[in-house]
Amino acid sequence: MVNIGKRFAAENIQSKMILQVHDELNFDVVKSELDQVKGIVKEEMESAIKLEVPLDVDMGVGLNWLEAH
Repeated sequence: MVNIGKRFAAENIQSKMILQVHDELNFDVVKSELDQVKGIVKEEMESAIKLEVPLDVDMGVGLNWLEAH
C-alpha cells in the first residue's frame, strides 16, 4: 500500500486509495486514470513479497462497492 501511494505521487495520479478492509483495497479513481491505476495496483500488490506461490490480484470496477463485486 505504501508503494502504491509512492507511485501515485511520482506519476502525479489524482486518484486516491480510500479504504483497506482485510485483503481488499478500495480506490476513488479519476475515470481517465483507470487503466493506469489498475496497472500500478496490480504490479505493486503482486510483487509486494516473494512467496512460493504467486500472489494473484483480482479487480472490480463500479460506481459503488456492490457494483465492483
